[in-house]
Amino acid sequence: MDRGSNAQDPTGATRPSVPGLPAEVLRGIAQVDFMPSALCGLFFTAALFAAGWRYGLYGLLGSAVATGTAYALGLDREAVGRGLHGYNGCLVALGAAVFLGADHLGTVPVAVAGSVVSVIVTAALGAVLTAWNLSALTAPFCLVASVMTVGAPAFRRLWHGTPGLAALPAPATGATGPSWEQLWHGFFADFGQVFFMPQWYVGLLFLAGIVAADRWAGVMACAGSATALLTAWALGSPADGVGRGLLGYSGVLTAMALSGVFVVRSAWSVAYALVGAATATALTPALAALTAPFGGHAFTWPFVLTTLAFLAAVPAVSRLQRV
Repeated sequence: MDRGSNAQDPTGATRPSVPGLPAEVLRGIAQVDFMPSALCGLFFTAALFAAGWRYGLYGLLGSAVATGTAYALGLDREAVGRGLHGYNGCLVALGAAVFLGADHLGTVPVAVAGSVVSVIVTAALGAVLTAWNLSALTAPFCLVASVMTVGAPAFRRLWHGTPGLAALPAPATGATGPSWEQLWHGFFADFGQVFFMPQWYVGLLFLAGIVAADRWAGVMACAGSATALLTAWALGSPADGVGRGLLGYSGVLTAMALSGVFVVRSAWSVAYALVGAATATALTPALAALTAPFGGHAFTWPFVLTTLAFLAAVPAVSRLQRV
């Protein structure tokens, strides 16, 4: 789905016929993985509830608040209906639940406020990036979540002393590579970690939702996860981090974005997408290290930076074509 609010759906998926705000909220959740599908949103919501009922509620809350805010601000109705203003709100609310604690009442107003702000930031970045035919992607979420991460410890009514987001572990001297169990757990966890969920079975539900909406997107998501695993293994990344999906989630999103969503599907775009997935994976520990003083959380910055750079280069590559 074009994250720049164009009316055309580059994935070729038809707009679901489910009417009204509930479908738009579900599409907002599905758009985290580029899918403008209420059915995919149902799968994603089920995955969040499988991880914990509070996470399911926070995901729905974030998408609903962001969607309602976009309507209240008079933003493009077609874009809002496709979920293009809901996905960052969904991620911000989930980030608040994971980072501040889903069982603390003080987290709810933070999630709501962050979801509202994410819509404004999305509109602002969209206005700037449209000139280069680029999309804001999940940069609004990353900006809001980064501010929340840095600022929360200063507020005693919000901060409870134990960040919920897992930071990347440091490589152990003489450590062996990931086991087979860690590899296949990591393959599915990569899909779940886009939403902060490390459970492999939750990631499997997310993958099922992608496949239900668009088979090619499912293929590229799997290719991105596999490429991320291979890259992490080749670079000697900590086995525990690989098994929990902490290195591969940006690779999943990057692979999907660069072949089928923003770049026309072809053999060349597949190769381009896999190089992008490997790049995003390699960037993840670097960005986590830069944010180490604030918890070491890279969020989806590796995906955002890699995808924007690779998309900006597409017009100069004759074998590739933008959607």
